[in-house]
Amino acid sequence: MDASDVVENLKKWIADERLTVRSQPDKRAQAHFLIRYPSAGQGHMFAVIVPNNRDLVAISSMTRVDEGQQNEMSQHMSDDKDGWDEWVHESRLHLIRQGVDWGIHMGHEGKDKPGPLQAFNVSLPIWFDGLTKNEFMNTLRKLWLVKLGLIHEIKYSYGPGVGKPGPVDDWAKTNAPEHDGNITDVQEIEIDEERTFGSGFDPSEWA
Repeated sequence: MDASDVVENLKKWIADERLTVRSQPDKRAQAHFLIRYPSAGQGHMFAVIVPNNRDLVAISSMTRVDEGQQNEMSQHMSDDKDGWDEWVHESRLHLIRQGVDWGIHMGHEGKDKPGPLQAFNVSLPIWFDGLTKNEFMNTLRKLWLVKLGLIHEIKYSYGPGVGKPGPVDDWAKTNAPEHDGNITDVQEIEIDEERTFGSGFDPSEWA
């Protein structure tokens, strides 16, 4: 199977499952789709990319934490540093245990990054020799469930938020365009479509 076959298969599977899709211009890729999964109105946005000169499909999704929740995290850091450190540790372990690639963005203080948690992304590659509709759909489902696990932990620990996306210090210097985003089923989280892969993440770097 070559890249053109993969792109056609992806288009067919996305259409078969009636997923909302939007193509993105991307000189680094044979194809770059933004799709909503699950297909219901409160689904999450995922980037599905077929990078140039690679034999894999990269699937990823970024989640941005509500401003009110970030404020609650900052208060937790001030009141109980050990408790905050334990929460961050457990959140990292949650992501590791799920068997996905992930990255987190913590608030900066100078060169240090003590928190709060400002955004996180999850991702997985599927190589062409293992690509089937079943593998593609189950990868979307797995990433979605991993996101939900951390989203609900944030909500449980730090409340429902104020309905406004908080800052992401890692993006402040990149002049990323502002946009409304898409709200997940838990309203305190915003998905940032412009920065799906997050800071320092490039699917072409997978070994």
